[in-house]
Amino acid sequence: MGLITGVFAFLYHLPQIYKWLLKPYYIVSFLLTVAFLVVRKAPGLCEHLATDREDGNSCDFDWREVEILMFLSAIVMMKNRRATFVMTCRPPLYMGPEYIKYFSDKTIDEELQKDGRVTWIVEFYANWSSDCQSFAPIFANLSLKYNCAGLRFGKVDIGRYGEVSQRYKVSTSPLAKQLPSLLLFQGGREAMRRPMVDNKGRAVSWTFNEENIIREFNLNELFQKSKKLNKKQNGFQTEDGSGELQQETSEVEQSTESKKDQ
Repeated sequence: MGLITGVFAFLYHLPQIYKWLLKPYYIVSFLLTVAFLVVRKAPGLCEHLATDREDGNSCDFDWREVEILMFLSAIVMMKNRRATFVMTCRPPLYMGPEYIKYFSDKTIDEELQKDGRVTWIVEFYANWSSDCQSFAPIFANLSLKYNCAGLRFGKVDIGRYGEVSQRYKVSTSPLAKQLPSLLLFQGGREAMRRPMVDNKGRAVSWTFNEENIIREFNLNELFQKSKKLNKKQNGFQTEDGSGELQQETSEVEQSTESKKDQ
């Protein structure tokens, strides 16, 4: 019964698997992986390769190549990468549209404390992290949907700004697995973060997808509150500046009339 369920689950997710695999960097990863294996075993080519084997058979792996392959495969499994091959290519950087403010070590504190009515969701990331690169389009899509005057999205590269990493207690160590980290700031102070960190400084397992972020951070509720706050601010501005608006409109009318006369 379990085997049948697994087969049906595989067939159900097969279109998504094809979309995930049929990307340029995965195709290049596969080609780079099998290139050396094919050349080493291909008749007519392997005879011209150098080898350290005692029998002089250049069409088979020597002890040095076997050690390298085993070492690389162990590293891949320890890093929990998605790649199933020995050699992989990193996913390309996200270059699509987004409403995100990029902070530096000198601007992050000022921006977060500038207006206590603004809620910030800040991603702490590093360019060398493949998990951060995979999460970039998800965070950009959320910023396009929920960004407004009262709810802002930001990013800071803690791989570049180590002081920010220490100040906000987000570790860049691969063993801690805290990258990426999302921090919610309200009134200039941290309200929550995901993933959470245990007593040993390691991140609690958490899936970075759009549904989890919307649910955990209550983005729909925060967005509605921010929209109401914006309406109130606009209402106060119109009431306080009604005379100024009338003067501006009259000046515009006079300027247009003068242009017509000219």
